[in-house]
Parts: sequence; C-alpha cells; structure tokens
Amino acid sequence: MAAARQAWRAKRLFDGTRILNDRVVVAEDGIVSAILAIDAAPECPTEDLPDDAVLAPGFIDIQVNGGGGVMLNDSLTAEGVATISAAHARFGTRFLLPTLISASRADIARAIAATREAIAQGVPGVLGVHLEGPFINPERNGAHPLANLLRPEPSDADLLASLGPTGTTLVTLAPECVPEGFIRALVDRGVRVCAGHSNATAAVMARAHAEGLSGVTHLFNAMSQLGSREPGVVGAAMSDLGLAAGIIADGHHVAWPSFQAAFRAIGPGRMMLVTDAMATIGASRDAFELFGETIHVSEGRLVNAEGRLAGAHLDMNTAILNAHRHGGATLAEALAMASTTPAAYLGLSGSHGRIAPGRKAVFSILRTAA
Repeated sequence: MAAARQAWRAKRLFDGTRILNDRVVVAEDGIVSAILAIDAAPECPTEDLPDDAVLAPGFIDIQVNGGGGVMLNDSLTAEGVATISAAHARFGTRFLLPTLISASRADIARAIAATREAIAQGVPGVLGVHLEGPFINPERNGAHPLANLLRPEPSDADLLASLGPTGTTLVTLAPECVPEGFIRALVDRGVRVCAGHSNATAAVMARAHAEGLSGVTHLFNAMSQLGSREPGVVGAAMSDLGLAAGIIADGHHVAWPSFQAAFRAIGPGRMMLVTDAMATIGASRDAFELFGETIHVSEGRLVNAEGRLAGAHLDMNTAILNAHRHGGATLAEALAMASTTPAAYLGLSGSHGRIAPGRKAVFSILRTAA
C-alpha cells in the first residue's frame, strides 16, 4: 500500500528552535518526511494555513485540572480524561497531564487507573498524570481543601509511582512537609517532582533539589516569595539550581512585571507555560462546583464567592499570545515554552517539541491575529 502523504503550507513555521518563513511540511504515514520551500508543490493533499498562523510542534500542558465541563477530581475515569483532553485540543494543546487536586489515597489510585486506561485506549494526547498534592503545606493550600491534605506514609511513594512506565507521573509537593528521602524515593521510581503550595526556604529547596526535585509548580502562586534575606521558593526557582518552572500567563495569577522579571532570570529553556485550567475551558457554562463550592468566571478570572482565585480560565493559545505580548518573550520563545521546554522537562525531547524529518506530524496552529 502506498504511503499516505499530506502537507501543510505555512507563512511561518516554528520548528522547535526558531521561526522559519515560507515553508511546506510534508508527512508520510504521520511522520514528517520533508520541510520544503513554500513554492514547492508536493503531490499530495496540502492545507494552506492562514497568513496569521504559525505552524508549531504540538503544545504540551503539564497542569490541566479540567475542561469540557469536567474536573478530573469528579470524573476519575478514562472517559473523564478523554473529555478534558478533547476540550484542550480545540485550543492547540495536543499533549497534557490531567491533574488531580489534593485528594484521598483512594482517589489518587483511581486517577492513576483512569490515566492508565485512557492511555491503553489511545485517548489522544494523554502523556500521564500530574498529582498536585496532597502532601502540601496547609498555610499555602490555595483552592485545595484542608481536609484533603495528608502527611506521607512509607507506602505512598509506591502509590504515587504506580502508573510506572505506562506514562509520565509528575508530583507537586511541599518539600518542608515530606520526610528526608521521600523525594528521592519518588525520583528513583521514575517520578518527576515539583515544589508547590509550599513555604519552603531556599535552604530546604536546595536540599530537595539534591534529592531530585526538578521543578516548581505555578511560579509565584501559593509559595514563599522572594525576599531580601530569604529567597523562598520563588528565589530558588530564579537561582542557579536549574529548576524548571511552570507559570500561568493570564495576567491574573502573576502581574506582568513579575512575569517579565522571572522570565529574564529563568529564560525560555526552563520556564514552561501552564494553563492550570478548570472545567470551564471548552465548555458552554461559566461556572462549576469545586469541593462543594461554586466557582465562576468573572472578568476572565475563576473565583469563588469571596473573589479568591481557584484555578484559571485559560487555554494554551491564549497563554502563548499573552507571554509574547505582555511577558517579554519573543514569539519563538513563547512557543518554545509551550512545546520544546515541557517536552525536555518530561524527558520527551526525542519525540516531542520539534518539527523535523523523522518526527511525528503532530502540530498545533497558533493564530496570532486573535
């Protein structure tokens, strides 16, 4: 049988490193076979992208709590995961980690089982699972119910790592709230560990990094801040430890001057755009229930009745444009923070985050006129 060929003609192509002008990308059987000049006429169906579009590697979001009217915490099934993935695919996210907000050990096991089943079923884009909590600091709980926060037990490392090689597992925890050796136990089991919802000092962060801590979850939010004598989690992320840092580029969670300062310190090679999205993305309704509390969209923010932030009403297309227009990033840097950088953080640089011959033809299209 002849190979199925397809091509995309774009005024701008972000290949994972730089933006190239006037290119045609050709794929055979879903694998990129060539990148040609725009006036090439490959003998196959060709999609001409709009002039304002940028063809890019599939966007990767490592923190997605919900979408399509569904929260992972309330839909611990493969069908729930599929609904979330499909909702975000409409906005350019081709790969994601469905994210569980602090929950019981039984629900953690269910979330992992749902993720395993979704991957086995071939649900598009599901890379693994992000377990945000429950081992976080109650003083920095944010939208995480205090009743759901736990102290780790020796068996918890096996539980959190139980997805195994089926997919990627990311755990967010407060380093000061886990015993010495716990982070190392997770890392040794193949889990990536981020600090978040934490009051850790810079010294605690350094010790956690020595155990294998590799990142920070939603920089600036629900964590100890940069001070003149105590750098906190924020200062540790901006220091020379080499930590990756997710950041929510909606203008509500982080003021743009703070975003710009962090971006200059950390750079596009370590900073990753995340949406921290909730059920309202890709849904017709603008409110949902979170742990018995109504959360609604108000002027682009997700808030409870008291006006407190509870996740984000943000998609990855918008996050990229915001980072470029307000956050100090070039368009190529903003695109990298949504594709190349998270691919590298998750250990997927060999398969994700670039457009090149031999790579899978899984693309996102950013419309810059939006």
